[in-house]
Amino acid sequence: MMLKAAEVRIENLNKRFGELYAVRDVVLHVQKGDFYTFLGPSGCGKTTLLRMIAGFTTPDEGDIYFDDQRVNDTPPWERNVGMVFQSYALWPHMTVFENIAFGLKERKISKPSVRDKVYDALKMVNLEGMEKRRPSQLSGGQQQRVALARTLVIEPRLLLLDEPLSNLDAKLRVQMRNELLRIQRELGITTIYVTHDQEEALAISTQIAVMSEGLVIQQGTPKDIYEAPWNQTVADFVGTSNFSEGVVTEIDGDCVLLESQNASPFRISWKHSFDKPPPVNTPLILNIRPESVKIFRSDSTEVSEVNQIQGKVITSIYLGSLIQYEVETSAGHLIRVNVANPRRIPVLQSGEQVVLTFSPHDAVLLHPVHTLI
Repeated sequence: MMLKAAEVRIENLNKRFGELYAVRDVVLHVQKGDFYTFLGPSGCGKTTLLRMIAGFTTPDEGDIYFDDQRVNDTPPWERNVGMVFQSYALWPHMTVFENIAFGLKERKISKPSVRDKVYDALKMVNLEGMEKRRPSQLSGGQQQRVALARTLVIEPRLLLLDEPLSNLDAKLRVQMRNELLRIQRELGITTIYVTHDQEEALAISTQIAVMSEGLVIQQGTPKDIYEAPWNQTVADFVGTSNFSEGVVTEIDGDCVLLESQNASPFRISWKHSFDKPPPVNTPLILNIRPESVKIFRSDSTEVSEVNQIQGKVITSIYLGSLIQYEVETSAGHLIRVNVANPRRIPVLQSGEQVVLTFSPHDAVLLHPVHTLI
């Protein structure tokens, strides 16, 4: 299968429905071969943005380019874009072969060529031997593969995926996302993916645009988005975070001292968050991921002297590969702690007194976005 991947540029794109902005001032650059994900909660504008790229929705302002071609006025059927919907949209009265061949027949492709292309597509999605079945005879994952094969068989220059795995159970979702990633990598097709599932986005994307209320609030690699969120909204949506309000009281080289709700003071590296140290008296939000927090019994001799927090275990959940704790600090705040690979490690029980610590380089400083509860 020969695919010519497209580059996509979006410049100052806006879409309103009445007075409500569904998409607002979006600027994006999707490189050829990228697996680019729009990530955000329901109603954030990600599907509207995808539909504008596909040509199903017309933008109010701004421009969309495929390579150097402005496509705002190009109808969907002339954009050579493949789109896989959440519902799969398979023809129930057609066989798998007929479903996959549908787009090729519409393009007046010769019968021998249709046959060859369909069987190539079936092999690509591991559905050989199922060409005579109907959609009702397939599992959800198999139906998803048919929808993907039907889309790719027309050799689009851009693949658009609108929450395609949301109808699958959790285990099958993981299997299908890995399969989808394999196919995308093999073909090198530029792919734009819409999801509200943060784990899914982190697992498969080369680039992520996090959206909120029609705005793209951060773009970057999965590692950038997770480890260096620009603001509290991103940190709160992508992964689990512990937040604490604080004020800078001192600057000490690469670190600041932060007067916090939970302890006084915390020593935090500012270089992960800012180009220069924030001034004294600057209010900031401290963001610590649960896996960055170490937990010890209060009488342990292994406790580091850096960034200590006294507390009491409230909940302890053993998940095999992980223990999840909730610890109430002496100030009355809850901190989540994840202990990975806990084999041969005693599980702390509810009510035990503990000390939490974290490295100055494992926390991120953020400017306040909203009042914490």
